Amino acid sequence: MSLRVACAQVNPKVGDIAGNAAIVAEAMAWAEAEQADVLLLPELVISAYPPEDLVLRDEFVDDGIDAIGALAARSGRTVTVVGFVDRLDQDDIGNEDIFEDSRPRRLANAVALIADGRIVGVYHKVLLPNYGVFDEARYFAAGGNPDRVWDIAGVPVGVSICEDIWGADGPHIDQVGAGARVLLNVNGSPYHRGKGAERAELIGGVARSLGVPVVYLNMVGGQDELVFDGDSMVFDAAGGLLHRAGQFTEERFIVEVPVDDRRLDPVPSGPPRLGEEEEVYTALVTGLGDYVRKNGFAGVLVGLSGGIDSALAAAIACDALGPEAVWGVTMPSRYSSEGSWRDSEVLAERLGCRFDTIPIDGIFQAYLEGLAAPFEGTEPGIAEENLQARIRGAVLMALSNRYGPMVVATGNKSEMAVGYATLYGDMAGGYAVLKDVFKTLVYDLCRWRNRNGEVIPEAIISKVPSAELRPGQKDSDSLPEYAVLDEILRRYVEEDESLADMAAAGLDPSLVRRVVRMVDRNEYKRRQAAPGVRITQKAFGKDRRLPISSGYDEDTPVHAGFVPLEGEA
Repeated sequence: MSLRVACAQVNPKVGDIAGNAAIVAEAMAWAEAEQADVLLLPELVISAYPPEDLVLRDEFVDDGIDAIGALAARSGRTVTVVGFVDRLDQDDIGNEDIFEDSRPRRLANAVALIADGRIVGVYHKVLLPNYGVFDEARYFAAGGNPDRVWDIAGVPVGVSICEDIWGADGPHIDQVGAGARVLLNVNGSPYHRGKGAERAELIGGVARSLGVPVVYLNMVGGQDELVFDGDSMVFDAAGGLLHRAGQFTEERFIVEVPVDDRRLDPVPSGPPRLGEEEEVYTALVTGLGDYVRKNGFAGVLVGLSGGIDSALAAAIACDALGPEAVWGVTMPSRYSSEGSWRDSEVLAERLGCRFDTIPIDGIFQAYLEGLAAPFEGTEPGIAEENLQARIRGAVLMALSNRYGPMVVATGNKSEMAVGYATLYGDMAGGYAVLKDVFKTLVYDLCRWRNRNGEVIPEAIISKVPSAELRPGQKDSDSLPEYAVLDEILRRYVEEDESLADMAAAGLDPSLVRRVVRMVDRNEYKRRQAAPGVRITQKAFGKDRRLPISSGYDEDTPVHAGFVPLEGEA
């Protein structure tokens, strides 16, 4: 005996209820034609995930519920599991009401089961993630029906949503206890490095420990800073992989899921998981491409400095959008080397994108002359260096305003972390594609991109990193070597290690202290940075929320600020 399960790994757009409902309707017609018993679509597919404060608008919730009704009316024999935002009656709420802005939130992250022209059941998510990028407790109340089981084609089936199957004592346990012989789990699970292996181990372990097959269906595509990688999986009752869908690509597939006690040695279908660099690179391509397309930009502008960051950003942009939608601009100043200009030209030629040169030295000189009086008697320094970066940002924004393409900011995570980036200069842009990519990974990705032939000139990869804002400038004049810097940043930013932890790991305490202070005092810059693709579990954004104004210093003893009591030394 088997259950014929259809899965639609699709790329919905947040807020586009009509467009998302059309995606669902098309998948329903396909599944019906394929004589599937059940069709799975991703978590909150009608609103797309995460809808954030859109769910606080009554009309938005109403529109989504209306869409479910319309889809139910056209449903046939195939049972479709479709995610939406539902309203709750008081009796349905499994925890206390959530109050925000003096208004009670009685909403659920839900799926409707629709078939034969009607809604045959509704399930409300029980476990609401409220960590990292997730804020579900801000919007939803937990469901109170964890042990609900539905009969689909004669098979008792448990349906759950994302986090529900991640908990050690989640609803899937109750569902199997209530007789479920197959578990169906729909997701809006965002990507980070290594997450695919985590999911496979978890879902396979659930199937193996409970002795029932598990179908895990995820969405795909970019949504602001999040990227959903698909990578949907089906496991048999012994935890053997039956099918894996592709990563970062829309896909429909059918799996005959065995529901008897047979133990087979399955030969999994579907593509193998991508290698590490290819996976990250594809996530960046997906995130940038969908951000541009979903926001209606005609293309992008990239300032090409001759450095490795802008080269990688341009390559990603061309792969995401096509070279015809990418415009590279180099803006040499008096400190720019001829090699940097030539390297940028070669890069653009190899990528096939438009390339223009706009010298900025005349503009820079005009600024210097205009500031001569207030700057009189002072030594040239950071002010003059940053002027060049800000002129370049202004030039790119002027082109964007005139012709419409979005500016891509090219700074990486290492620079963002320590403030080695200029506000309103190289930080200018609508999207920072490398915002969560450390400098050392930038090099790895460039080498991976060149694996089948040199696209990014080797001269760009091998040159000493420099902003070229003063004679002979090198990044190492201001920063530790990137291999060391990134190790400290990984430990401090992503792992939340203390100074003592890093010293115990053999890192130079004085260097660690210097880097940590650079990170802490540049929080204000990062708050003003453009959004960018999240590829780690601790990106700058919702993952890491620290105050800008903070007096905490790990090196300062707690008692150091105390006013001595009478009689104290």
